[in-house]
Amino acid sequence: MAIIFTELLISLSSMKIYYDENMPFAAEFFGELGELVPFSGREVNAQQLSDADVLLVRSITQVNQQLLAKNEQLKFVGTATIGVDHIDQDYLASRNIPFSSAPGCNAISVAEYVISALVILAERYLFSLKDKKVGIVGAGNTGSRLAEKLDALGIEYCLCDPVLEQTNDQREFVSLEQALTCDVISLHVPLVKDGDTPTLHLLNRARLSNLRDDQILINACRGDVIDNQALLELKQAGHGMTLVLDVWEGEPNVLTPLIDFVDITSAHIAGYSLEGKARGTEMLYQALCQQLKISPKNTLSAFLPKASIDYVEIKQDFNEILLNQLVKMVYDVRRDDAIFRCQLSSLGFDTIRKTYPTRREFSSVRVAQAKENLATLYSLGFSQP
Repeated sequence: MAIIFTELLISLSSMKIYYDENMPFAAEFFGELGELVPFSGREVNAQQLSDADVLLVRSITQVNQQLLAKNEQLKFVGTATIGVDHIDQDYLASRNIPFSSAPGCNAISVAEYVISALVILAERYLFSLKDKKVGIVGAGNTGSRLAEKLDALGIEYCLCDPVLEQTNDQREFVSLEQALTCDVISLHVPLVKDGDTPTLHLLNRARLSNLRDDQILINACRGDVIDNQALLELKQAGHGMTLVLDVWEGEPNVLTPLIDFVDITSAHIAGYSLEGKARGTEMLYQALCQQLKISPKNTLSAFLPKASIDYVEIKQDFNEILLNQLVKMVYDVRRDDAIFRCQLSSLGFDTIRKTYPTRREFSSVRVAQAKENLATLYSLGFSQP
């Protein structure tokens, strides 16, 4: 929980705001609050941050005592991401440094990555999406957004989340073992290394070996949730499961022999839509304004550009062919698969992420209907005219 400032120790004009250079619209949101200093997320060090008043990061920056050892004036830390496993929150609390994250900021983006992957696989292997049952492992923000999109498409699914199951959540949950029997398994859990519900190597050698040849396994959360070496050995032994991997154990170092066994792969960019990343920036801006006890003036809608194709008119009944065309028009995951395979060895994992081409979400496209049968597309996330 963020700690409210007891007093404003620095004036806005002199406040130094350090931010990850891959955080979109940072200048637009924070420019009026102080001096902006961009940095490379994986290369930033303690010396660079010695005079930072505000630190804004993404998931590749480990914020801990070592990184902040030379800074005695830090007043706020924010991560523009859903996950917080890269933040030592206990250390921040010990120094009375307020902290904020961006829960749910890129949940829609990740859900649409999964939908695009399923659309591509259905086309490639000639199956109907409605014939598949999806096991969603992790029913938080991202898993919930995926469930909503599957609902819109009439695709059966089940939810597995032992943490939420112990709360007042009224949804029906299944065990992990049950979820792992589904035709499609989509992982959306945080990386938790200890405690009652650890997710490190949640899919270990034993669980992986129990999967069927006809199943699809999708990981768009954290690479360390799957034992990559065990997965490689299983595939080398001839296991036929279909793999979609956006994340990798040990990033940015990738178990490169595994790539050849993956149908769709990418460089941890499932949440990298322009809207997804920008929502994280907006949420941190709002949190910092709250800490400074000032009213936020900026909103994301003022900065987002129009999509290259922002309006289409549909003159046919909805079916999976139309779904295929529309999804690929907005976001075709095969682009990111090709970038990863062709450029990993020459550019490296982090450069692929840093130079990621602009990608939009379904909501950037307004869909007009000549027939009254496109409620599915609006529920999926496309906008009405």
